[in-house]
Amino acid sequence: MRIEHIALWTNDLEGMKEFYVNYFQGTSNQKYCNLAKGFESYFISFATGARLEIMRMPTVIPSLNSIDKQHLGLIHLAFSVGSKEKVDELTEQLRNGGYRVISEPRYTGDGYYESCILDPDDNRVEITI
Repeated sequence: MRIEHIALWTNDLEGMKEFYVNYFQGTSNQKYCNLAKGFESYFISFATGARLEIMRMPTVIPSLNSIDKQHLGLIHLAFSVGSKEKVDELTEQLRNGGYRVISEPRYTGDGYYESCILDPDDNRVEITI
């Protein structure tokens, strides 16, 4: 068994697509639109077979999660980039691209080497070895 995909709501469908394609080497499908519902989405596929569905619909309300206060449910995505050097490199690319680094590259207590950044909608994205 494997996770087939994770889905995220967004108000900036094109910006989110470009973020995950450009920084995390995802490949996007053609945009799906259901005009009757005002629903649009993309599936972003990654080399491992994992997929991320990003969706927009005008009736979806903003998340209650913030940097300081988190609520139950999905709280971050983690991408393995293969080495400590690649964690450092991608973290710097994202910082230079204007994205907020909320946790600098470091070894955690459970042995991971990781950093954590915010995507365009302030979702937490961990970058790990």
